[in-house]
Amino acid sequence: MNKRYGWIIVTYIAMQLSGAIGLPLLIKTGWYNQYEREAKLQIASGHWAIISFLTALLIILWLLRKDRGQISTNGQKSNAATTVVWMITGVFLAFFAQTIAGMIEMKVFGIEPGSENTEQLIEIAAATPWFILVTSVLAPVLEEIVFRKILFGTLYKRYNFLAAAIISSLIFAAVHLDFSHLLIYMSMGIVFAFLYVRTQRIIVPITAHVMMNTFVVLVNLVFKDDIERMMQKAEKLQAFIGGF
Repeated sequence: MNKRYGWIIVTYIAMQLSGAIGLPLLIKTGWYNQYEREAKLQIASGHWAIISFLTALLIILWLLRKDRGQISTNGQKSNAATTVVWMITGVFLAFFAQTIAGMIEMKVFGIEPGSENTEQLIEIAAATPWFILVTSVLAPVLEEIVFRKILFGTLYKRYNFLAAAIISSLIFAAVHLDFSHLLIYMSMGIVFAFLYVRTQRIIVPITAHVMMNTFVVLVNLVFKDDIERMMQKAEKLQAFIGGF
């Protein structure tokens, strides 16, 4: 791994840990005194995430400004049409992998569906709409650069695809601190690694990741009330049918 990639990883880690210092400092400015304690923390967290993620992305893009490397010396970059096809296909592959992983978690390990990590992010997004920029764009871009382009790409040059994908995806899953759903995060990571190898273009897993996260945010935030009403109607209908 070259020095630039090392500095990118350092930048990413620093960003992840920056909230320990940045968030208290942001709260001490007094800008959030009009809010209750919980709302204050959520709004300030959203604002700091925007600041830290955007800063980290700008630094990382600067470090990558001269990068022209491909993941495999034997691979050939896909053309424009194929790239677009794999971007769209990648979203469906990622959701399919998540579904299979979720079923395994429930049937084999008895893990209930639903992610506390996702719920917390949605709550912050509800309090700070601009935070959607982090969950839908900034985070996916940073994660694909760090975990697919750098970590997976480095491992793939030494090991086979499966080993490189599993190791990088396990680290990707662990970073989300949602250990009960490691399998789901790993399945996503493996799909995104496949997209990277298949097309030789990091923009493909980035775009698929962005579209996937955006869809999840919209479903959980914008259409949350509609989904809850549909579920309530389904429960009433089930209760009605069960009464016969």
